Amino acid sequence: MADSMDIDDSLYSRQRYVLGDSAMQQMAQSSVFLSGMGALGVEIVIYVYAVTLHDCKRCEVWDLGTNFFIREEDVHSQKKRVEAVHSRVAELNPYVQVSVATDVLDENTDLSFLKRYQCVVLTETKLSLQKQIDCFCHSQQPPIKFIGCDVFGICSRVFCDFGEAFEVSDPTGEEPKELFIQNISQGNPGVVTCMDSRAHGLQTGQSVCFKEINGMSELNGSTHQVTVLSPYSFAVGDTSSFQPYAHAGIFRLVMMPKIFTFETMEQQLSDPRLLTPDFSKPEAPLQLHTIMLALDAFLEQHARLPNIGFAQALIYMVTSCCAHLQSSVCINQELVRSVSCCARGCLSPLAAAVGGIASQEVLKALTGKFSPLQQWFYLDAIEVIQPLQSLPAEEFAPRGDRYDALRACIGESLCLKLHKFQVFMVGCGAIGCEMLKNMALMGVGLSRCSGEICITDPDLIEKSNLNRQFLFRPQHIRKPKSTTAAAASLEINPELQIDAHLNKLCPATEDMYSDAFFSRLNLVVTALDNVEARRYVDSRSVSNQKALLDSGTMGTKGHTEIIVPYLTESYNSHRDPPEEEIPFCTLKSFPAVIEHTIQWARDKVSFILLFYFIFLCTHYCCHYCHRMMAGETMEGSFQVIKLLSRRPTQWNHCLALARLKFDKYFKKKALQLLHSFPLDTRLKDGSLFWQSPKRPPSPIEFDLDDPLHFSFVVSTARLFAGIYNIPHSEEQLSYEAVSSVLAEVEVPEYKPAEKHIETDETVKKPDQLKMTVSSEEERQAISQLQEAIISSFVTPERLRMTPLFFEKDDDSNGHIDFIASASALRAHMYAIEAADRLQTKRIAGKIIPAIATSTAAVAGLVSLELIKVAGGYGFELFKNCFFNLAIPVMVLTETAPVKRTQIRDDISFSIWDRWTIFGHEDFTLSDFMNAVKVCCEHTTIFESSSFSNSPGVKQLSFTIIESD
Repeated sequence: MADSMDIDDSLYSRQRYVLGDSAMQQMAQSSVFLSGMGALGVEIVIYVYAVTLHDCKRCEVWDLGTNFFIREEDVHSQKKRVEAVHSRVAELNPYVQVSVATDVLDENTDLSFLKRYQCVVLTETKLSLQKQIDCFCHSQQPPIKFIGCDVFGICSRVFCDFGEAFEVSDPTGEEPKELFIQNISQGNPGVVTCMDSRAHGLQTGQSVCFKEINGMSELNGSTHQVTVLSPYSFAVGDTSSFQPYAHAGIFRLVMMPKIFTFETMEQQLSDPRLLTPDFSKPEAPLQLHTIMLALDAFLEQHARLPNIGFAQALIYMVTSCCAHLQSSVCINQELVRSVSCCARGCLSPLAAAVGGIASQEVLKALTGKFSPLQQWFYLDAIEVIQPLQSLPAEEFAPRGDRYDALRACIGESLCLKLHKFQVFMVGCGAIGCEMLKNMALMGVGLSRCSGEICITDPDLIEKSNLNRQFLFRPQHIRKPKSTTAAAASLEINPELQIDAHLNKLCPATEDMYSDAFFSRLNLVVTALDNVEARRYVDSRSVSNQKALLDSGTMGTKGHTEIIVPYLTESYNSHRDPPEEEIPFCTLKSFPAVIEHTIQWARDKVSFILLFYFIFLCTHYCCHYCHRMMAGETMEGSFQVIKLLSRRPTQWNHCLALARLKFDKYFKKKALQLLHSFPLDTRLKDGSLFWQSPKRPPSPIEFDLDDPLHFSFVVSTARLFAGIYNIPHSEEQLSYEAVSSVLAEVEVPEYKPAEKHIETDETVKKPDQLKMTVSSEEERQAISQLQEAIISSFVTPERLRMTPLFFEKDDDSNGHIDFIASASALRAHMYAIEAADRLQTKRIAGKIIPAIATSTAAVAGLVSLELIKVAGGYGFELFKNCFFNLAIPVMVLTETAPVKRTQIRDDISFSIWDRWTIFGHEDFTLSDFMNAVKVCCEHTTIFESSSFSNSPGVKQLSFTIIESD
């Protein structure tokens, strides 16, 4: 990965869309020192690229419930933790050099060895040593980036120090949008107005650059700082001396580097800069800062953390720590007691969430990509233990098994509930793998307790999955995700009971995943990208009154949503705005931005449509002929015969067809548009037809010496060859071989046609199989087909074709090659800036950018809510979350309470309630209404319902999902 050519796109494609190639290359040249192979350390180690693992401890039974890389044989052999972890970390990524250090790291250590690292990460390290090492790192030139992380029971922290002047090239990671300009005024200041009242999303002080402006051309290529006037307009300085604005123009946000300043940990202890994740507890970060400083002091003094019975001593230490803060802080004694009683324990989901956040800070430190944390982040899980305060001390006492760390936080009774839990998880991708890991560590669904985790996922493992779906390894490629993830989870915890399926949860599988199946569940978990699939799972969960944990990520962003029967709204209670559809006429004739040309090229790879043609050609060709000769008009027949008449039989024919396609798409199309709409064409209001956002096309002359032209012809020919089962060799793909074939191809001259070109943006794409065909065309089609049959051309062997389906991740199939070359040529034809291959692949494949850091954070946060569901907690203790690790921001909120509709004073209903009415064959609407009245009077809940509103009408069955 030394340069862009060395980045393994098949492995890193999703991460490249998040970080970019420059950041990826910086990471590949960086080294990280990571100390502490406990619960938090192993969560960080997955996400760095060149690492030295440091640890001095030996494996204990305790580690089995907190460290997913440690196995029972490691504990029995008393292996060092770092040695047990090393080989399993190394196999995660073949490009990472993983080394091991076991020397003691203390106040007497010569820290000069750290100079060969770009970032130092410390976990399980006492505060005095953290301060010493941070001071050393801060003093270096350039500074060594320092990150300190800790998890003590239910509270955690991350601290960052990247030096006095840390430059960030891209503070947000958001892809700058290009927007069209409606008008620019002449004045001081000049005011820019967006076209079609599109919101610009700018902030005062940001800068934009301009291009393609007609009239006020002085702005083209220039960059100006903006002052926002409204969501649709902004000022850019003095334009009074410029030429008057005529039309067109595009502006784009310019990403400016930003400098961040950091203080040392020693300086920050008394006056911390804190990130507030939960605005319902704005005082919590400073309180946790003080409490964790007291825990550090307790650890220094007693060489251990406090336990139940030491709360008063910790309160005294917190009071002492408060005296050294520059800001006053109110001591929350209840919070101190809660932290004290479980400080020696560990919630593995909390470690996972904090590990994901800390890992993202490591990537920022190495790359200068995204805004770093300044400088402290505290996250607590106080809501997990609030209902457990009255439990006796024995509940939290160790029992010498793998669940002691969890038991110290939540008690034995809640541990048992987790062990007995029946969970159904849909999806075993990135979030699914993380959830299985968390559930394995917590012992969710143990066989000895009659618990179970049922998982289903129809997908197979691809190489691109390995970068963030950490239960999978190279040897698992092309194997089912669900069964492989189940086997990997059993390696972490052999006590699990996992039932793995390969099914898609949809109406077609309702017999398998029936209401009876749902009735035995305690919880449903969705780990899916597809919104519609998530909506379906939610509807099944609501209809069966089951709690649902939903989560998702997109790049550095993540969200969690907790859905609990009778307490919260459901996933289907809110809907995102529909995705904006590109008008058909824009795609076909008037593209304005690169997304339009890529979608056009993607549509040209119409493999599903081709499959329909293939079906018709293979099975019904002769049948069509006989029926057409009998005078019948068959829908789709013309298209089938047209396809047959052009069917290539050898590789040279495929190249010839590709060459003709080039002229059709990139020359004749432009000439026809300019014939129909000359450059001086005006609309009824007198304005020019060809003005922004419409771009006049320029015909492209074919030039085989142009790499883009060559790529289009070869990739198009390969598609034809694949469809028609025509073999070809590597030699036939060479420039010389292609050139010799194309030299013999006769390309017809363009002849203008008088045909309608759609300009109405509301018109939808017509059905290709239902397009009208003239009688002369139909007659010629019949004649061609008869000729083919008589000449024995139409035989099953000759008609046999292979359906092709778009596959974005298989570079060998040429699909992305075609889309990249076709979209770039169309962009050139319309004077649109082309996209590179990586961007084209993302847009055409509708790839969701993904990175393991946000996946770990999301799964950790969701798993904390899983504990609350198992405990049957009240509404006020559940938390939804949205975060963006790039900024960074995290917002924890209470879940949305379920809406209730009042029928009368004592009766109301919500989405979770149901009345079911028993009916009979002659049940009328009047009968139904009377039954509902009776139901209201007696507030009785029935079990099923059906009615027929009039004689002769089919019986209707339904459920009213509402009741008191």
